[in-house]
Amino acid sequence: MATVRRVLPRRLVGLASLRAVSTSSAGTFPKRVKIVEVGPRDGLQNEKNIVPTATKIKLIDMLSEAGLPVVEATSFVSPKWVPQMADHAEVLKGIQKFPGINYPVLTPNFKGYQAAVAAGAKEVAIFGAASELFTRKNINCSIDESLQRFDEILKAAQAASIPVRGYVSCVLGCPYEGKISPAKVAEMGVSVVDSSVAGLGGCPYAQGASGNLATEDLVYMLTGLGVHTGVNLQKLLEAGAFICQALNRKTSSKVAQATCKL
Repeated sequence: MATVRRVLPRRLVGLASLRAVSTSSAGTFPKRVKIVEVGPRDGLQNEKNIVPTATKIKLIDMLSEAGLPVVEATSFVSPKWVPQMADHAEVLKGIQKFPGINYPVLTPNFKGYQAAVAAGAKEVAIFGAASELFTRKNINCSIDESLQRFDEILKAAQAASIPVRGYVSCVLGCPYEGKISPAKVAEMGVSVVDSSVAGLGGCPYAQGASGNLATEDLVYMLTGLGVHTGVNLQKLLEAGAFICQALNRKTSSKVAQATCKL
């Protein structure tokens, strides 16, 4: 009997090759990876044209339907610095709250934390960096000052039983300072990964950065490696197609690009 060989589109060959090593390497990977979807916040914050609130809400709901366990909804930052996030309260109040899904919001300072809690936030995130200059560019203070700010947020959140997620940016390098001393960063096993639908976003203060990892590509890769994510890839692709159409731009996801060619 002749053997039928399945030929994959060229765009998927690199990703699909991971399946070949999944069996032999299964012991080196975690059984499950939690994906934190940052598209609605980090993915949209740099868009020059203001994205309608209804579009943001629909995107978050579609990502929830895809089964993503954590969807970072918005940022309670001053509209002066990030105009795109000026509707943070409306977005947080307008989304469907799916059971079992967390919707953290970024709170760069105590004022932002208070506004987030008033809008109904059940989880918040704080954003620091291993680079002094980047910290000043990003949140307009030193590293020591940022830690003092976060301490105020942490104490208030603990008293209110609100979980806090901490970011540390520039752990591998800084667009301003260059290499970061390894002494500043501890290396650990990773089972939580941040990504952005359609590969949207990237920090406005990290010039030259290539952008975020596309969630579609991450889910495809992890599935090929036998790592459970709980995410429905087809529904995720639909969410990516929706926001790309709304923004009138092409997706950065290799999987989505290949799917369009099939």
